[in-house]
Formats: sequence, structure tokens, C-alpha cells
Amino acid sequence: MANEKELKIELKPETARGSYSNLAIITHSHSEFIIDFATMLPGLPKPEVGNRIIMTPEHAKRLYLALQDNINKYENQHGQITLAGEPKPAFPMGGFGTGAKS
Repeated sequence: MANEKELKIELKPETARGSYSNLAIITHSHSEFIIDFATMLPGLPKPEVGNRIIMTPEHAKRLYLALQDNINKYENQHGQITLAGEPKPAFPMGGFGTGAKS
């Protein structure tokens, strides 16, 4: 868009490597959303949280919309993403789950 400015970010090499996650636990309070990214692997007694992201409800909504947009673009290019074993419980089995804090 013509009015949007390009955002320049710094990406350090240790961050650029990224980390793998096959489980996300999402909780929220009145003022923030907390997303714990964890890895569940065979032989490990419990998932290990590798990253925790804390954001405001507004930024959580922006993330949701950006993910939705990118998933739509991906599926238009590569085909529908299917979830194995649909339907399945959202938590704790099967990958990404949700939870809520009071």
C-alpha cells in the first residue's frame, strides 16, 4: 500500500536459526495473551517449552489475522492443508491447543 512504510528489522544469526515447535499452549488474561511454544518428542517425559511470547490482545488479533492471511496464500499456492485425524481434541493431544487464565 502506498501509505505503508517498510519496516526494517534486525535478525541476529542465533535467532535466524529458529527453533522447532509442534505444540503451542495459549493462555490469556484481561491484558495479555501468552503463547508457549514447546516440543513434544518420543522418549521425553513431558514437552519442553522453548519460547514464550507475551503480547497484548490487539497484537494477538493482528497475529491471528496475519496467520490467517498467510495460510490462505499458502493454500492457494500449494493446496489445502489437512489436519491428520480430524476431528481431534484441541488440547492436550494433537499439537496446538488453547487454554485460558482467569
